[in-house]
Amino acid sequence: MAAFFSSKTLIHRGNQTAIMSVYQKFNSVLQNLFMPTANVVPARNMSRVKRRHTRPPFWLPKTTRTMYPEHLTSNNESFVNDVVAEQFSSPLRCDPWERGTWNETSTRCGVIARKIGIYPMWTKDGRRLLTTLLQVSDNHVVKYIPPEDLKEHKKKRRPVEMGAMVVGADSVDPRMVTKEYYNLFMDTGLMPKKKMSKFMITPDAKLPPGTPLYASHYRPGHYVDIAGITVDRGFQGVMKRWLFSGLPASHGVTKSHRRPGNIGSGRERARVMPGQKMPGHMGRERRLLRGLVVWRVNTEHNVLWVQGPAVPGHTGAYVCVYDSRLHHCRHPIDNPPPFPTFFQDEEDIDEELFHDNLHAFSQPSLSFAEK
Repeated sequence: MAAFFSSKTLIHRGNQTAIMSVYQKFNSVLQNLFMPTANVVPARNMSRVKRRHTRPPFWLPKTTRTMYPEHLTSNNESFVNDVVAEQFSSPLRCDPWERGTWNETSTRCGVIARKIGIYPMWTKDGRRLLTTLLQVSDNHVVKYIPPEDLKEHKKKRRPVEMGAMVVGADSVDPRMVTKEYYNLFMDTGLMPKKKMSKFMITPDAKLPPGTPLYASHYRPGHYVDIAGITVDRGFQGVMKRWLFSGLPASHGVTKSHRRPGNIGSGRERARVMPGQKMPGHMGRERRLLRGLVVWRVNTEHNVLWVQGPAVPGHTGAYVCVYDSRLHHCRHPIDNPPPFPTFFQDEEDIDEELFHDNLHAFSQPSLSFAEK
C-alpha cells in the first residue's frame, strides 16, 4: 500500500496531503483488524454497580422459552380460568408426613413476608416503641430437599445434619410464567409463586409440599432474624453514605463543602489504603437483623408487628423471617414454638395476640379499684 500511494502518477502537489490522510486512516483500520485481542483493554463502565456473579440455585430451572401474547376471546378466557381453578383446587396432594418433636437442636422453617410500613406501639408502663408491620402473604411449602441431596451441591460441613425447605409467596397466574418454572409446582398442585426462598432446617422439622404457612408460625415474645435487600440510593457522596460532617461552610472554603478531605497516606504508604470510605453506590445490599422481638400477631390478616423501624427494604419489599439464632434469643424448653408449624385446621387461636408487656388498645389504660 505504501508503494501504491508513493507512485508519481497519483501523487501531485495539489492533492498530496489528502492522499496521505487517506493512507493514514486506511493503515489504522488494518492495524485494528489484525491486532491481537489480548492487547485490547475493554472500557470500564464505572456507573454500573459492581457485583460478584453468583450462580442461580440448583433447584431453579433455566428458562428456554419467551413469553408471547395470546389473543383469547372472552369465552376462551373464562374456560381457561375454570380449568385453572379446578386444577389448583387442592394443593396438598401427598399423604401427611410423620411430624417430629421439638428439641434444642431443632431448626424450623422460616416465612416470606412483605413489608407494609411502620407503626407506633406503647408498653404497659407508657414507653413508646416503633414496630414494623410484616404480612405473611400466601406462603406455601414448594419442595423439601433432604440432607443427602443437599450434600451433592453444598461442600460446607455442618455440625448438625441439615436439609432445605423451598417456600413460595404470592401466587401468580400460571399462564404468565414459562414452562420450566411451572414444572416446579406441577407435582405439588400449587399455583406458581412470585417469590421463592430456601430455608435450612433439621430433618425433624420437614413439611410436605403444599403445606400453608401463616403468621401464627410465630408468637408474641419470640425473637426472629430478618434478612432483606436495602433501599437502592444510587451514587452518593461521603456525607450521606458514611455520615461525614464535610468541610467548613465558610471562611475560605471554595467549592469543597461536601468533600471528604484528605484520603491518602504519608511517608512510605504513599497511596490510598484499601477500605477507604469514598463516594460510591449506596444500598441494594443484603442485610440481616438479629434478635428482633415479635410484639403482636394478627392471625386473620397474617400480620406481624416486629421490633424497630430498621427492617431492610422499601415498602412492599419481600423479607425472609427466621427463628433467631442468637444464643440468648432461642426458644426456652418450657415454652416451645408451634412445631413444625401452626396448623389452622387443628388448633383454635385468637384473632389478636399481644405481648405480655404490650398495651392493647381494646383494653382500658386506667382502672379504678372499687371502694
